[in-house]
Amino acid sequence: MGDASQAPQDRYTHGHHESVVQSHARRRADVEAWFLLPRLKPGLRLLDVGCGPGTITAGLARAVAPAEVIGLDAAPGVLEHARAHASEEAVDNVAFVAGDVYQLDFADAEFDVVYANQLLQHLADPVRALKQMRRVLKPGGLLAVRDADYATMSPHPKFPEFPDWNALYHQVAYHNNAEPDAGRTLPAWVRAAGFPNIEIHPNVVTMDGEEARIWGQTWSQRILYSGIADQALEYGYADEEELQRISTGWKAWAESKDPFFMFTQIAVLAVR
Repeated sequence: MGDASQAPQDRYTHGHHESVVQSHARRRADVEAWFLLPRLKPGLRLLDVGCGPGTITAGLARAVAPAEVIGLDAAPGVLEHARAHASEEAVDNVAFVAGDVYQLDFADAEFDVVYANQLLQHLADPVRALKQMRRVLKPGGLLAVRDADYATMSPHPKFPEFPDWNALYHQVAYHNNAEPDAGRTLPAWVRAAGFPNIEIHPNVVTMDGEEARIWGQTWSQRILYSGIADQALEYGYADEEELQRISTGWKAWAESKDPFFMFTQIAVLAVR
């Protein structure tokens, strides 16, 4: 099992405000795990680390049914959303458990696939977490990880509050010993964890029209009420007036004509 010595104490930059959970609940496997789905087949046992509200997990479970899929998250509360979603979608080969990525409570070589989406960017020691994922993989098993790169985020039309939002997000994440530009660092982390041969699968995420509007409206709320807001105030990087100004900018952008948003995601596949 996992080594409990000197495990980092991570602080999740986003937190679990409803504005965050609902944004994450819009994710689906065909978009977030597109690089992995062609490699899946019925019978593969899969672990989804940092599963959040479980909407991706349910799609992965369909791909490997009837094999069991485990969704793991450090926040027990969000797993209630995951269980409800799986029930609504009639996905019955998935279970959700609370756990620590640095001390995965599974035997060595227990899984055929380990997947983690947008997790490593939030960890103080991503290589240690990846080593745990490697431990629970069977020989020949597949690691699949993916992270965004916040420095590549770009809106149209440009709006003056956006650079301030991006800089503030970086400040808070770095204060938490996290790496918001994890996409570009992901290959090095995976190699350092003991996977010498990797496949890199980049893509540019684009949001147009209604999808972009929802993204902007979501961030107009998250910058006021989620973990990023609480931590920005706590660390002294912003005051309430500044957060309100940035929120107003996001809302105005969401309501603008033809909003468009894009950023880079990097996925890595590696065989144990």
